Amino acid sequence: MSALTAGRPRLGRVAVMGVLATVAAAVVTTTLGALAKRAGVEFEIPAGGDAIPTGAFATVTSFFSLIGVGVALAAGRWSDRPAQRFVAITVPLAVASLVPPFVVGASAETSLVLVVLHLAAAAVVIPTLARTLRVSSVSPRAAASRR
Repeated sequence: MSALTAGRPRLGRVAVMGVLATVAAAVVTTTLGALAKRAGVEFEIPAGGDAIPTGAFATVTSFFSLIGVGVALAAGRWSDRPAQRFVAITVPLAVASLVPPFVVGASAETSLVLVVLHLAAAAVVIPTLARTLRVSSVSPRAAASRR
């Protein structure tokens, strides 16, 4: 059965791929965060004085990735060009997410690693969902005959 329909992505597939991408991104960011901690990055945020716990990487990555899944589902439902619309929304949001690590007063190494973690999560989630949102250029009749 084709994952593509006549002009619209299958939203169930978008949701499943989004959840899988979310899990993958959480694993990637948690692993990278743990490796950075082992290498001596303290992840201390002066505003609260506490270090970011390793588990927080998975939590925050999952939360914002699932928001991205919601954006993908909305684009798939209401946009004539869902993949392009999704990328047009999420790439600027990913870029904006690179600013907070530099304004919370964290050390340069903490800020740099947090930026890498944001980019890693975006590199997993955005392309996965954009690919899933692409629809076939095949006519509905030709798509039906392939089943």
